[in-house]
Amino acid sequence: MDRCLDGSVVAITGAGRGIGRQLALYCAAQGAAIIVNDPGVAQAGNGGDTAFAQNTANDIIGAGGKAAANFGNVADPAEAQSIIEDAVRKFGRIDAVVNNAGILRDSIWHKMSHADWTSVIAVNLTGVFNVSKAATPYFREQKAGSFVHFTSTSGLIGNIGQANYSAAKLAVVALSQSIALDMARVGVRSNCIAPFAWSRMTSSIPATTPAEHERVQRLQSMSADKIAPLVAYLASDLSKDVTNQIFAVRKNEIALFCKPRPIRSMTKVEGWTPEAIAHELVPSFRSSFARADEVSAHVFPYDPI
Repeated sequence: MDRCLDGSVVAITGAGRGIGRQLALYCAAQGAAIIVNDPGVAQAGNGGDTAFAQNTANDIIGAGGKAAANFGNVADPAEAQSIIEDAVRKFGRIDAVVNNAGILRDSIWHKMSHADWTSVIAVNLTGVFNVSKAATPYFREQKAGSFVHFTSTSGLIGNIGQANYSAAKLAVVALSQSIALDMARVGVRSNCIAPFAWSRMTSSIPATTPAEHERVQRLQSMSADKIAPLVAYLASDLSKDVTNQIFAVRKNEIALFCKPRPIRSMTKVEGWTPEAIAHELVPSFRSSFARADEVSAHVFPYDPI
């Protein structure tokens, strides 16, 4: 049976547990040699345990695949570089990077600390930059390569108590877009995935109201392994003409997100005043306004398929 990643080398960050582990196991089953990166930190980014990455690598090897564990922190440029260098040293090349690593420090906006902000940005955004930057010289030299970045509907749509995480995840989309544009001339692709799945990262979602309980129950019905086929596709040569896109996976449903585009326009040739905006423009635009309290449950109100 043909496997879409035969002979490829894929580095996956945050691959010791949760979604990342499922991605590593699936891509290995599709023939890739995997660098399993995970420093084993707690959800908030503290601590560390090498067992998680090593166990995933051992499971891949035990199933007849190829893998090596890496314990680097993506927020540190040198440690991020080690992820890519391990791939080249141990398996001879690097073909795809899956930027999945992330931490959470949720807090309602008025209580969010500077440390909450900087730590989440360092891992979820700067970490993506660091690992991608490390792989770029190899991709340019071989005139091929794929970046798969994990974004979130917390950034694409919005979420309560996640200003730091939402900002980082929307910025990942902008970073991916720029990489796709800058690297297209050398045949390198860059795409994003917003995953819906119950994992360690989503287990912190509050469930104190009936609506929140319903949202959590929906997430619990969506397993992380459902995301892996799209990752394998985007990492493989099957997707050689797909770049600069934003996908979402929700159980057996794959969605394509649009980028921000103008939806209404109004011109006043003599120029605008605040009063004219209030009395003419806003009434015209109001039917197209995004709802003020919108979260992903409003955009995807139906049960996962």
